[in-house]
Amino acid sequence: MAFIFAATLLTLTPGLDTALVLRTASIEGPGQAVKAALGINVGCFLWGAAVAFGLGAIVAVSELAYNVLKYCGAAYLCWLGLNMVLSPRCSIGLVDVHSVKRENWFLKGVLGNALNPKVGVFYASFLPQFIPQGSSLVVWTFGLVAIHVLIVSAWSLTLIAATRPLGRFLRKARVIQWLDRTTGMVLLLFAARLAYSQR
Repeated sequence: MAFIFAATLLTLTPGLDTALVLRTASIEGPGQAVKAALGINVGCFLWGAAVAFGLGAIVAVSELAYNVLKYCGAAYLCWLGLNMVLSPRCSIGLVDVHSVKRENWFLKGVLGNALNPKVGVFYASFLPQFIPQGSSLVVWTFGLVAIHVLIVSAWSLTLIAATRPLGRFLRKARVIQWLDRTTGMVLLLFAARLAYSQR
């Protein structure tokens, strides 16, 4: 219960995942947003596997490993944000349909989460506290990550459902451009925050 409470608080704290799901649901539609959410969940499991097999601990104690992953993540977020700021969508009509097909929101969700060392450090320092002494580290780690993923999924579906009543408004050209540019700026801020973050 203590883990569920802590993981819920972590999930409800506004961050990159929330921004990505909201933006995708608002402009691309619920289908693409679900793909982004699934990608985020896969990213959680990748970090869970890293922690279970010791890689998370290396990131937590190695400044070099942390910095490499940190700058890769910041560069990815910067690239994603700049694309949204400099080339915002105007519509989701016929022209936009083809670009939507080229967008891989599942992969963006995976990379956005997997390239965030904060998640790795959080898992490496947080999960072991809830694993009973003498129990299987691998089994318990994946069990706790699965609980976290269920909470993240419920929150993502709530965010996606909340955008449906506003669908027509959110698909207007000016609104789409504003959402793209705003989300892009948020991603750039996250990139800067990540680049200057300390372990």
